[in-house]
Amino acid sequence: MEHLAITIDGPRARVELRRPGIHNAFDDVLVSELAEAAGRLAGDDAVRVVVLSGAGKSFCAGADLNWMKRMIEYGREENLRDAAAMAAMFSAWDTFPKPVVGSIHGAALGGGTGLVAVCDIAIAADDTVFAFSEVRLGILPAVISPFVTAKIGRSAARELFLTGERFGAERAREIGLVHRTAPAGELDAAVDAVVQDLLRGGPRAQSRIKSLLRTIHGVDPGTARTPTVEAIADARAGAEGQEGMHAFLERRRPAWREDG
Repeated sequence: MEHLAITIDGPRARVELRRPGIHNAFDDVLVSELAEAAGRLAGDDAVRVVVLSGAGKSFCAGADLNWMKRMIEYGREENLRDAAAMAAMFSAWDTFPKPVVGSIHGAALGGGTGLVAVCDIAIAADDTVFAFSEVRLGILPAVISPFVTAKIGRSAARELFLTGERFGAERAREIGLVHRTAPAGELDAAVDAVVQDLLRGGPRAQSRIKSLLRTIHGVDPGTARTPTVEAIADARAGAEGQEGMHAFLERRRPAWREDG
């Protein structure tokens, strides 16, 4: 790929944005490649966890200036196609059937914060800077808004979308945009520890957990009763659940675990 590197090491895959000279800013090529990577890795049964990261000084600094210059000349139909491609990319990662861990450093601005929002677990270096900066260009964080508001809620989104202000990793953790912070020099170790934890879980269970969370989001407990009851019944009776429960009772590791 032109702007993306995919590295697979056993059950772990790393998808690294590779435009370090411009802080891994988005253009239409990077958007397309990220969508393609999600499809490819979703279909690779050997891959169980994906880490999203950025090369160089930043995770992702929003839109590429040259791309923005082209956008100025777009008509409405071109803007609709462009925005739809980006929305599809974010959706592909948001609904990705395996755990996605974000390794966030430097800056995550504009659309880069959208990429943080679609990670299941985001870990940020403690000196990372974030912003929903679109409003300062007279535009909206529209495409990323469903994913971001699902993560941080309407209240924080109202403030940060409207001001476009920059904020640090600790604030990002407080509002739920990221889940953990680490000193910059310890980010890789913190990410690896989370990956190791994820590999201890049943892969089918993890996929079904992600699907279940989408099903019950915003649903009252009464409506959620049927899908949750069916989900646990199916899991208990299924091969992975049977293996996991037998392994626990027999004091051995389940078949899906590679660690001792």
